[in-house]
Amino acid sequence: MLRSETADDPARRARALAGLRAYQDAPRLPRAAMPEPVARDGRIVLHDYGGTGRPVVVIPSLINPPFVLDLSPDNSLLRWLAGQGLRVLLVDWGAPGPADRSMDLGDHAQAAARLCATLDAPPLLVGYCLGGTIALAAAGFVDTAGIALIATPWHFAGFGEATRAAIADQWTMAQPTAEQMGLVPMEFLQAMFWQLDPGRTVDKYVAFADLDPASAKAQAFLALEDWANAGAPLPYAAGRELFDDLFDADLPGGGRWRVAGDVASATHAVPMVEFVAESDRIVPAASAIGLADRRIVPAGHVGMIVGSRGRSVLWEPLARWLSDAPHIR
Repeated sequence: MLRSETADDPARRARALAGLRAYQDAPRLPRAAMPEPVARDGRIVLHDYGGTGRPVVVIPSLINPPFVLDLSPDNSLLRWLAGQGLRVLLVDWGAPGPADRSMDLGDHAQAAARLCATLDAPPLLVGYCLGGTIALAAAGFVDTAGIALIATPWHFAGFGEATRAAIADQWTMAQPTAEQMGLVPMEFLQAMFWQLDPGRTVDKYVAFADLDPASAKAQAFLALEDWANAGAPLPYAAGRELFDDLFDADLPGGGRWRVAGDVASATHAVPMVEFVAESDRIVPAASAIGLADRRIVPAGHVGMIVGSRGRSVLWEPLARWLSDAPHIR
């Protein structure tokens, strides 16, 4: 990809490689440990980030680890929400092994629902990216007080024909090996994401080559990039469903996605809101549900969650919605 993107610009290629080496060698600040689990469903656990009031269960994507929501002591959506009169809990999918090969997306949704059922009151669900898609399915199995969705895909046709074709080609190549392993490796998922915006993938390392690795800006890049380059594999069934049934067939968008035999719904009889980034290249705005309460935010996919802009464009509006009195039953 680097050769292709820099074929006519060897100087840019050299800077990208220098930035990559600087990223690999840079010192890292320690990341705060997750709280101890308060509930468990097999390998999937529920972490309690504290706070008081209505429980809020945050459901992250299956792809990449959940700590993007708790990136650093001064950049943690979860810890900030816990200070806003909410009890905040996080679903952690854990690391599957080959024995989990048959666990599909619906199985993950039902596990999340069982964890929610251990709480004293119906929680508000906050789903991030594919975690929002799973949250919508989970809401069919447990009583909830409301659902907030952040950069959540539902109409997978909204990714566009070219992107879906490229993903299908890569899955065709990877599927036989993944089936043999019982897992979809993170390395395959990462390569797929790179192809969604290869120019930006190169540019961010070009820019990092000129940063002081100890600076606050560099440390913020390191924390976010380490998250983007980390993650557990997917169980084979979840990966197959993601690429065949969601990206290729768009079963959710067509009202044909079934979980435990029933069609999963994008709407439920509780208050719902979706936050959609206007410039998202990972989860395009066209893939969102299109709820009546739809908030367009001027940020990219990860920019909705992290960084100083995230607080004004997402954190504060989300906290206001979660704290709104009509949600309390």
